[in-house]
Amino acid sequence: MMVLMKGSESVELNNIKEIGTLYVVATPIGNLKDLSIRAVDTLKDVDFIAAEDTRVTLKLLNHLGIKKPMISCYRHNELDRVDRIAERILSGESCALCCDAGTPAISDPGEALIAKAVEEGIRIIPIPGPSAVIAALSASGLASGRFCFEGFIPMNKKTRKNRLISLQTEQRTMVFYEAPHKLRKTLIDLLQYMGNREIVIARELTKIYEEIVHSTLQEAVTHYTTNEPRGEFVLILEGFVPEIEQENTLEDAVSIALEYINVGLSTSEAAKKAAQETRLPRSSIYKGIVGE
Repeated sequence: MMVLMKGSESVELNNIKEIGTLYVVATPIGNLKDLSIRAVDTLKDVDFIAAEDTRVTLKLLNHLGIKKPMISCYRHNELDRVDRIAERILSGESCALCCDAGTPAISDPGEALIAKAVEEGIRIIPIPGPSAVIAALSASGLASGRFCFEGFIPMNKKTRKNRLISLQTEQRTMVFYEAPHKLRKTLIDLLQYMGNREIVIARELTKIYEEIVHSTLQEAVTHYTTNEPRGEFVLILEGFVPEIEQENTLEDAVSIALEYINVGLSTSEAAKKAAQETRLPRSSIYKGIVGE
């Protein structure tokens, strides 16, 4: 069976079914003002909501003044619920899939239900919105043209080691999620397997205590040795730079940056462009420009 996706519609090539729709709705990761008008309209219009935690989604609905039937669909019951939810959609009901914060299926429940919908030829419409991955990456200052999202690093010792070894030569910028009680171990492990690379640590994005810190892995390990991690974290790690590509010296990179400054770019912008051209750390180039 093939499904043709076009705009906000999908057509099963073998047969067009008079069935409902599954909406994949991104919800705020902190600031409720980030919820789009389209997402609000979708939550108002659907017949029911499949929620990671109905208590969390209820708070959002109450804030919006919306009342809707809900069914829980979280990591430990998702496989048991997908058939029931799919049956309701196939019978003509429309459903909004929501996780507690961010976009469903992106390190959150929802993947199994979406796969089931594809299998059944159900129309799937994404309602895009808040994403901690993109928010953190966009403000990181690290190379963002090519990146990979790794989610949470596995905690199983062997699996964790294998994952980190496999990423040692990853040249794209890497993005990870981490919980506060696991942050120290993760930073230590990243330093051990990746070396002292540049890292951006984004904490509590869009919330009152939002913080984005530019550092190195060694500096971050030292900091959190004496400071208690608080909040949810997104880690943006510099990719691997092969030695063969490190033909430019720091002096060369600073010279390139100064040329950009001469044509009107800010020091930060010039350092970023020089870093992209030379594959040298942006922070080092910046310090070279300002004379630190």
